[in-house]
Amino acid sequence: MFWEGGLKLAAAAGAIVDMHDSKSVIAPVMAATDTLFFGVVLVVFAYAITFGFAVELSDEVRGRLPQWMRIEGIGELKRTLIEVVLVFLIVDFATDWSENEVPQSWLTLVKPIAILLIAGALYLLATSRPEKVS
Repeated sequence: MFWEGGLKLAAAAGAIVDMHDSKSVIAPVMAATDTLFFGVVLVVFAYAITFGFAVELSDEVRGRLPQWMRIEGIGELKRTLIEVVLVFLIVDFATDWSENEVPQSWLTLVKPIAILLIAGALYLLATSRPEKVS
C-alpha cells in the first residue's frame, strides 16, 4: 500500500508539473492520502493483533509499548478496528468527493450516512458497558 501511495504521489507531482488545473492535482493527492492511510490502518491492526494475541511479552516490555499496541482482549481489538475503519471511510469519502467530476446527487450521501450510523453504534457500544468493579 505504501508503494502504491508513493506512485500516486509521483503522479500528483507530475500533475503539478503539467499544471492543467487544480482538480488534476487534488485528485491524485487525495488518492495517495487514501492509499497511504489504508497502509497505516493495516500496520496498526497487524501490531495490535501481534502484540495482543500472538506474542507473549513480559510486563516490563509491555509497559514500554505505546498504548495503541497494548490490546487487552478481543473486545478492545474490535473497537479499535471499528474506529480505524471509521477514519478510513471518512478519508475515502473525501477522496471520492475530490475525484468526482460530475454533479453530486443524493446518492453521494449514502457513505456519510453509513459513517454516522457506524459512529453512533460505536458510541452506543461504548456507553452501554457496565463499569468494572474493583
